Amino acid sequence: MRDVARLAGVSPKTVSNVVNDYPHVRPGTRERVLEAIGALGYRPNVSARGLRSGRTGVIGLAIPALREKYFAELADSVIRAADRHGLGVLVEQTNGDRETELVAVSGGRLRFTDGLLLSPVGLGQRDAHLLDVSFPLVLLGERIFGGPTDHVAMHNTSAAQAAVAHLLDIGRRRVAVVGASDTDPEDASSANLRIRGYRRALEAGGVPFDPALVRVSRSWSLEAGAAAAHALVAEGTPFDAVFALNDTLGLGVLRALEEEGLRVPDDVAVIGFDNIEEARFAVPSLSSVDTGRDEIASVAVGLLVERIEAKGRPDEPRMVKPDFTVVQRESTVPGGR
Repeated sequence: MRDVARLAGVSPKTVSNVVNDYPHVRPGTRERVLEAIGALGYRPNVSARGLRSGRTGVIGLAIPALREKYFAELADSVIRAADRHGLGVLVEQTNGDRETELVAVSGGRLRFTDGLLLSPVGLGQRDAHLLDVSFPLVLLGERIFGGPTDHVAMHNTSAAQAAVAHLLDIGRRRVAVVGASDTDPEDASSANLRIRGYRRALEAGGVPFDPALVRVSRSWSLEAGAAAAHALVAEGTPFDAVFALNDTLGLGVLRALEEEGLRVPDDVAVIGFDNIEEARFAVPSLSSVDTGRDEIASVAVGLLVERIEAKGRPDEPRMVKPDFTVVQRESTVPGGR
């Protein structure tokens, strides 16, 4: 900053005023300072500014994988929500690894942020006590309930139940489900919670549960969805509908059914989960559950900002679950939007 001031012929305080966009700087002076900043390649020391103000103006977002469309769109929603509060976002990818998630809540990157949004996959209910931290933290997702921090979740079970109920309402009775987990069914993973909703819908509709219709997928990918649908056809398992536990799986299912010569939705109706952008543009367009991603991001950022401004968490952790909607498109309703 002193070098910039010397080149511009002003004081370091004037340089600071320009960098912080204070209004009471003469246009000519501001122009000279900006030219000096450009010539010297000066960048403000964010850490030093944070030490003085107590804020960095940046929040962290730790998510499993940006390559997964849902989390990429969630990151976009968080960035837009943070921008409305005048905040930047530092995005960290954990790959669902427990140790990496622990580093996210205890590592050196925290000094660059005012608070953290964390979507854990590796951490589970037994790790809830590890989230009792001294900095603002808001939890996203369904891995840990009843922890010491604010939590924004989605209606996994009831939303899945509504998705399958939609399939039953249009007359389907052999509903396959793609994306199930081979982990402990009591584990509060998204897959297990959505399978609970699937089974509840069948029970409420008086449809017997058939384990042959449940397909385990190690990943929620296009390839996994296609492979599951091909396997159902190859094995001769009768089915007239598919509930994919996320839209990426659902898009893979659509492709495989077309390759198998099955018509959607005439022969097989398909519904996904998450309502990612591609669902609307698929052919046929994919019915899905809209979990309120934008609202999840907005609420989570709002809670985090409250904690940052309060310099600590409220007395009682808060749990918020935004509403969901079942979006009916061509893969379940001919002529759907």
